[in-house]
Amino acid sequence: MLAEPLPFELPVADSHPGIPPCGELHFQLSPDELLHRALQNGEGILTESGALACDTGRFTGRSPKDKFIVRDSKTTSAVAWGDINQPFDPERFEQLHQKMRRFLNTKTVYARYAQAGAAPAYRLNLLVLTTQAWQNLFAHHLFLRPNQEERIAFVPEWTLLCIPEFEADPTTDGTRQANFTIVDFSRKIILIGGTGYAGEMKKAVFTVLNFLLPIEHGVLPMHCAANVGVDGDTALFFGLSGTGKTTLSADPARRLIGDDEHGWADDLVFNFEGGCYAKVVNLSAEKEPEIFAALREGAILENTRFVPGTHRVDFTDQSRTENTRGAYPLDAIPNAVSPSVGGTPRHIFFLTADAFGVLPPLSRLTPEQAMYYFLSGYTAKLAGTEMGISSPQATFSACFGAAFLPLHPVSYARMLGEKIRESGACVWLVNTGWTGGPYGIGDRMSLGHTRTLIRAALEGALQPIAFRPHEVFGVMVPTRCPGIPAALLDPRATWVDKIAYDRQANELAWAFRKNFQPYTQTVGPAVLRQAPEPLLQD
Repeated sequence: MLAEPLPFELPVADSHPGIPPCGELHFQLSPDELLHRALQNGEGILTESGALACDTGRFTGRSPKDKFIVRDSKTTSAVAWGDINQPFDPERFEQLHQKMRRFLNTKTVYARYAQAGAAPAYRLNLLVLTTQAWQNLFAHHLFLRPNQEERIAFVPEWTLLCIPEFEADPTTDGTRQANFTIVDFSRKIILIGGTGYAGEMKKAVFTVLNFLLPIEHGVLPMHCAANVGVDGDTALFFGLSGTGKTTLSADPARRLIGDDEHGWADDLVFNFEGGCYAKVVNLSAEKEPEIFAALREGAILENTRFVPGTHRVDFTDQSRTENTRGAYPLDAIPNAVSPSVGGTPRHIFFLTADAFGVLPPLSRLTPEQAMYYFLSGYTAKLAGTEMGISSPQATFSACFGAAFLPLHPVSYARMLGEKIRESGACVWLVNTGWTGGPYGIGDRMSLGHTRTLIRAALEGALQPIAFRPHEVFGVMVPTRCPGIPAALLDPRATWVDKIAYDRQANELAWAFRKNFQPYTQTVGPAVLRQAPEPLLQD
């Protein structure tokens, strides 16, 4: 990577209100310089491929219970307050903010300009301040990078201050524990402390966009990947972690718009980010060649481990965490779109890793069903991935990203429903989980089969084929698909014990209905009728 030329003088703390006084300031360092300093500071180890392997410390994932939004005149009536959107006092925020600024008096600070939103009309200008070089490199990779001309006239709207080594005092600072992420929409400041998990930065900015875009621009923010075909057909891939969102969107036959966060304006889909943050557990060059190849010089790997005696990453090693991650710029994917925008989506895929083996590998949804399954945001957690989980557990996250939604989930679902009707987009539910039985008995869906099914939907190969309704979930299932064994399309047919399948399907149906109870008073009857119908009473 080449160093970025700087056609302007570096700002100093006294001349820029967003940069506090500090011991040493490094502004807009190139990836090479940040990599060098990270190694010099002992923040990481260089892998065989040239990537920087870092450890995030105590936290190897986000801490949603320690995320807050300042409650003031701007947010009090707009935010859906509760366990996800926890209120924080404005005065305590300012107290904590000043405490963090004072903490930096003798510290080294890495500062850079960044952007979120590939469409200029909806773009957010950011000033990112970190105390660790590798986290500033992460910001370089994951956010959009303003060019030389843009940097000269750059005016930051938001400031993101991330200090992993700074810990709050819950008794005086108002946090739950020592780590925290706090968003202040009035001051336009994000504070992150006590955690080295870099994903907190990108998801905090995502939270900001999830609040601003619907209210100020009527744009639907989405936790999804997006790609585009040779004829300009845009496709969206929604899904929670582990469902295949990044993997399936990185299709060599299509061009990647982005792997995680996008906005849908009237006739435009645009990426929020400038990079990818992919799960790399069990990564291989054979199954995911684009992602594997992207983890080269300058990329970041979080919490991975080496093959003993080497600097070669062992992607199967989950001894530190199952949530191992890789961060790299979008242009590390050879077929990435630049700028990362696309047209109105023609196809939308909801991805779920159904560990119970109930849902079909592919099914078609009506707009009303799309709203129901979007609000449900279903996948399953597997045994062994979290403490205390000994069998698969149904997991629901509204809009496939409840942790990042400041507004009520129904507001996002209504926007999606309107856009689906206006665009005529086809919506598909894809099970990337199990078939032939639940986890431990059945088999994981073949990635090759999933790719074939998605490709058939994208290419219109399913249009002349008959569909039938699923007996419990009501989704429309294709009776055949080129390149797919016919029996695989019918999940019940793949089970040896049909009665066991019926019992499992009923249990999952009741879980869906129970989860949807909070929305029964806020969605219309057409959406409520899309609830699965158990064959047996609870």
